[in-house]
Amino acid sequence: MSLPLETAGVVTDALHSPLGHTDLPSDVVRAGAPSTGIRALGAFAGVELGIWEMTEGAAVDTEADEVFMVLAGSARIDFIEPPLPSVELRAGSVVRLSEGMQTLWTVHETLRKVYVA
Repeated sequence: MSLPLETAGVVTDALHSPLGHTDLPSDVVRAGAPSTGIRALGAFAGVELGIWEMTEGAAVDTEADEVFMVLAGSARIDFIEPPLPSVELRAGSVVRLSEGMQTLWTVHETLRKVYVA
């Protein structure tokens, strides 16, 4: 069990921390049967920090304003709106998304990230 992030000195194993998964709604799924898990770690300086994971498959999303770093897995993000070049994700990838972007996530190997939103 982790304490709120506001408690200085708390360590969370972001790579192995268990996440409760839920299936994605059928209207956003484009391939497979992906599920997502999330664990909010708290807030600091007005932003939320957390861990997010998606299993293999493809789904569309409307993004929040966030920066994230991939810890494990691999995926591709296709940008529907605005139309931008696709990006391939792997451990170590750092990505900035803007609120309102419409994306298609195709996860090849369960993707886990730490996000600040």
